[in-house]
Amino acid sequence: MSKKFKIVAVGGTFDEFHRGHRALLMRAFEVGEQVLIGLSSGGFVKKLSKPHETAPYEQRLEELKAFLREHSFSERAKIIPLNDVYGVTLSSKGCLEALVVSKETEPTGIKINEKRKELGLHPLHIAVIEMVPSENHVPVSTTRIRYGEIDREGHLLKT
Repeated sequence: MSKKFKIVAVGGTFDEFHRGHRALLMRAFEVGEQVLIGLSSGGFVKKLSKPHETAPYEQRLEELKAFLREHSFSERAKIIPLNDVYGVTLSSKGCLEALVVSKETEPTGIKINEKRKELGLHPLHIAVIEMVPSENHVPVSTTRIRYGEIDREGHLLKT
């Protein structure tokens, strides 16, 4: 698929950087020439009340940068700390055209567009990817990895 948008945004905590995260980012780079990556700050992670520990921001940032280098995406990416669900999506500056979300975070994309409408901004196109299944067909998630059910590739660790 050829690039459809000049600038797209994607966001997440990107803890235990796994197959689902890679699929989400690959999709963002497929549809966008430039990709703004919102990485949840430590303070924002605390507000999210995750059911498990989360790696420090710097560690998650380094894993994200390693992925970008490995795929030669660094020149096309800009990583921005996310302090809330909106990040830079409510700004009228720049020319953000689309959001890339997983099925799980699609409601957040819809919420962002509702807020943009209230502010008189045009809605963003929302590109949704399906959740990446693990070996037992349940989506790969950081929570399942943290609980020792699966590894970062979605392979079962316990039955």
